[in-house]
Order: sequence, then C-alpha cells, then structure tokens
Amino acid sequence: MNQMAEKRFMARALELAKKGYTSPNPMVGAVIVRDGDVIGEGYHVAAGQPHAEINALRGTNAQDSTLYVTLEPCSHYGRTPPCTDAIIAAGIKKVVCAMRDPNPKVDGIGKLREAGIEVVVGVLEEQARELNEIYIKHTTTGLPFVLLKTAMSLDGKIATHSGDSKWITSKRSRELSRELRGRYDSIMVGVGTVLKDDPSLRSSMGKDPLRIILDSKLRSPLDSKVFDDGNVLVVTSRHCERKRSEAFVERGIELLHSDHERPDMKELMKALSSRGITSVFLEGGSEVNGSAVRSGIVDKFLFFIAPKVIGGHKAPGPVGGSGFDTVSGSMGLDIKLVERSGQDIVVEAYPYNRS
Repeated sequence: MNQMAEKRFMARALELAKKGYTSPNPMVGAVIVRDGDVIGEGYHVAAGQPHAEINALRGTNAQDSTLYVTLEPCSHYGRTPPCTDAIIAAGIKKVVCAMRDPNPKVDGIGKLREAGIEVVVGVLEEQARELNEIYIKHTTTGLPFVLLKTAMSLDGKIATHSGDSKWITSKRSRELSRELRGRYDSIMVGVGTVLKDDPSLRSSMGKDPLRIILDSKLRSPLDSKVFDDGNVLVVTSRHCERKRSEAFVERGIELLHSDHERPDMKELMKALSSRGITSVFLEGGSEVNGSAVRSGIVDKFLFFIAPKVIGGHKAPGPVGGSGFDTVSGSMGLDIKLVERSGQDIVVEAYPYNRS
C-alpha cells in the first residue's frame, strides 16, 4: 500500500474517531481494508463500550486484511478485553497505527509483532496527537488539559466600559462554543460571569460538563441558572462567611474549599484531577483568565474575534491581572488554525512552552 493510500485510510479513521464522546478514554477510529477496499469501520463511542477495533471487526471477515487505527490497540484488561486478542484472532496481517499510546500499561504494538503481524507506526501522527491532546496531557501528567476560550472585538475587548458584552460575536460562533463544551469534562467561570450574565453553561452536543464556579466569597445568587441541577462545583475560600456556606450546602450545592482568598490554579487542577476531571473549558472573565495564564495551566487558546471596535481604556481585555512585565517575557503562542465562523475569525493557538 503506497503512502498516499495509507494517509487516506488513516484520515478516514480520524474522521470516525471524532464521532465519539469518550472521556476519560481517548477518541479512536478504525478502518479495515483488503485489496484496497474498505470492508469494516468503527469508532469508540463512549467509555465502557467496545473499542473502535472491535466495532470495525463486527460482522467482518478480516482475514489477511490491514487495520488502520488512530491509536495503538490496547493489550490489557480494563472495562473491556484487549483489542490485540481480537485483532490476532481475526487474522489481520498488518496494523497501521497513527501513534503509540502514552499509557505505560499498553504494549499493543509489541504483542501484535510477537504474533507475526506487521505494524507500522506514525501515519498522520500529528493529527492523531491533536485529536487526543486531552487524553495525552492527562495520561502523561495526571493533570487536566485546559482550553481558554474567549470572545472579543477586533481591538481586543471582551466587553464595553459599562460591562455590556451581549453579544460581541455572531450566533454561529456562540453555537460553536456550546458544541465544543461537550468535548470537555468541565467548564469553568468566575463569579463575575455568574453575576453579570446568569449563564446556564450547558453544552449543545454530548453530555453537559461539570460547571465549576470560582466564588471565594459565595456571592453567586442561589437562584442562578447554573444551579438548576446538581452538576456544579463551587470553589470558595475556607474563610468565607459560615452562614453563606451553610445556605449553599442546604441548597445541595457542592463546595470545594481553598486555603487561599483566591484559588491557587495549580492546586485546583490537582484537586480536579483527583475527582476524575481530565479537561477544563475555561470561559472566564478578564481576571480569571489572567490568573490562569499567570499560573501556566493553559494548554490551548481559542479566540473568537468579531469585526467590531469597542474602544475605551476601561473596557476589559481577555487577559487581566498584572500581566507580564516585558514584551520579551510575554507568552508566545504557536498559531495552529485560523478560520472563519460567520463574520468572525477563530484563532486556535498553543503556548510555545507547553509540555
């Protein structure tokens, strides 16, 4: 099989992988090919359900075929049996993996090669790593992957001097943002966002993420939309008013107490990871974003930029706080994608110093 064909089949596997909502598992797609024809396809739908390879093999005679899979097949028992056993039993003669699994428990490539199956690794690896950037970050560091998303005007304002921010970006951009939330375990905002906008913080795709509110003094109104169900966590200070804490607890709202007046972002990420949170969709205001950037927890930025000029030296920008002291010491970004969303521009970028 020539390299162009291999990339074409792997691209199809990557496309299939995007259909799943699999946290904390990786998103995986698989395509089975014999004599240049696709004879089976599958993807991992959700954690606890069959893996992509098993779904692709279902109802397929895969003898002497080639399997294209976006991640190294698992070789150990978890919620499901090892995929390598099924691949070997099916008589597949060649496996093409986009990338190795960063989980040290996995040695699917070794097991397949021991069984005499040819294995090729690295076809469209960059795309596969980007697809599973959340899984890779959490698996290799034990910490959640953090995306900072912000909507701003062309002159870098997220609201007017009076605080008005509805709506800076287009309806299409707002819909896209709600869709993206469903890819993350949690969505985080500060109390200022709750007070100003009273958002519900729901997703329009996949499952609703855990809503995390940073509210050191518990100023959030108890009738806020974000508290409509129990899928919320409020991060507050141990020194906040006791009666106010009791009112939240009586309302059935879970509190996570911090020893600091404002939460230490790095400590918070460790606490969230201990709760099984692998990713955070940060939609904070200027000060929360500034705190996140200064702490170095942000893995990825997503800027929605509207063709508007708001102006005003008191109008906030997307990243507040004290900022960096010098331009040379500021955070450099590697821009990976620039595209249109209606009349808006979407910029996807990563810090240069990310792990």
